[in-house]
Amino acid sequence: MVALAAYFGLDSGQTGLFTTVTLVVSAVGGALAGVLADRIGRVRALMITVITYAVFTVACGFAPNYETLLVFRALQGLGFGGEWAVGAILVAEYASARHRGRTLGFIQSSWAVGWAAAVIVYTLVFSFLGDDLAWRVMFWTGALPALLVLWMRRRVHDAPQATAVRERSRRSGSAKDSFAAIFRPGLLRTTVFAVLLSTGVQGGYYTLATWVPTYLKTERDLSVVGTGGYLTFLISGAFTGYLTGGYLTDRLGRRRNIWLFALLSALCILAYANIPSGANTLLLVLGFPLGFCMSAIFSGFGSFLSELYPTAVRGTGQGFTYNTGRAIGAVFPTTVGFLADGWGVGGALVFGAIGYGLAALALLGLPETRGKELV
Repeated sequence: MVALAAYFGLDSGQTGLFTTVTLVVSAVGGALAGVLADRIGRVRALMITVITYAVFTVACGFAPNYETLLVFRALQGLGFGGEWAVGAILVAEYASARHRGRTLGFIQSSWAVGWAAAVIVYTLVFSFLGDDLAWRVMFWTGALPALLVLWMRRRVHDAPQATAVRERSRRSGSAKDSFAAIFRPGLLRTTVFAVLLSTGVQGGYYTLATWVPTYLKTERDLSVVGTGGYLTFLISGAFTGYLTGGYLTDRLGRRRNIWLFALLSALCILAYANIPSGANTLLLVLGFPLGFCMSAIFSGFGSFLSELYPTAVRGTGQGFTYNTGRAIGAVFPTTVGFLADGWGVGGALVFGAIGYGLAALALLGLPETRGKELV
């Protein structure tokens, strides 16, 4: 983001818009992918989202100006929006009710692995190439996920019960009404509060994921290698948090796990943003619990959202609620960007704690689903 701001001559608000536009459009992509998952199957919908993401991520690397890059980032969001929701449903429908939380938590931990790989690529690319070319190379690496589609096409199949339900819905014609179904009286309350939950958690999460590297480089004066070192602690905490949160969501329940880590994440943000100048060792150490808490809260998301909806509309419900929350939560990084001009990035990061408070309140309107069979 620092390189993009320098290359195109952008202020913090315009830079934050790169993230926000992707996340906002991802709501559309997520809703479409969810409907597709219910109509054509989980695996086929997942392949479409991965290909869409890869194509437009690579296109971002060829953008000649700010406006074009903003458009490509928006189109990237179409694929980005559906990937997680459809993939989480696919795994959830294969997992046993008893171990679904930890299974999804383990799968979710691969996010931290990908994040770590991105930091390694960032450190190498920006160390050996000039900033004007390095940011383009970073986007071009987005072609790699498309290779997975070849393997998915041959080896991955929908869960048998999901296939059976989809066929019955297709024959009866009810599949065409899957989107409207999540707003009918039986599911409307669930949909509204699930959107609020997703908004809060992702608003806090994307605030940190978007702005912590900039905070480390601009306000803590860390080099590229130094920033990578600090992010190593943050990402190590994230990986451990995903695994631990997956286990706890099965032990404590979905709601208690999310509530616990919403509180701890908010406290970690406040502490991280208020570390005195010069106390960079403390900043390093605190990165681990910050990454741990902001990721542990996500471990229960895949199982919780999947369990809130019946099989016939599971893709639509999870795709819409998760990605609408992502789109609304996308306002948080942009808000931080505009506030940063007056408050500094560190001060503006506190805004992310508000998101976790919203998530805790949303849980009051959702049921506990631990141990639920997906039928």
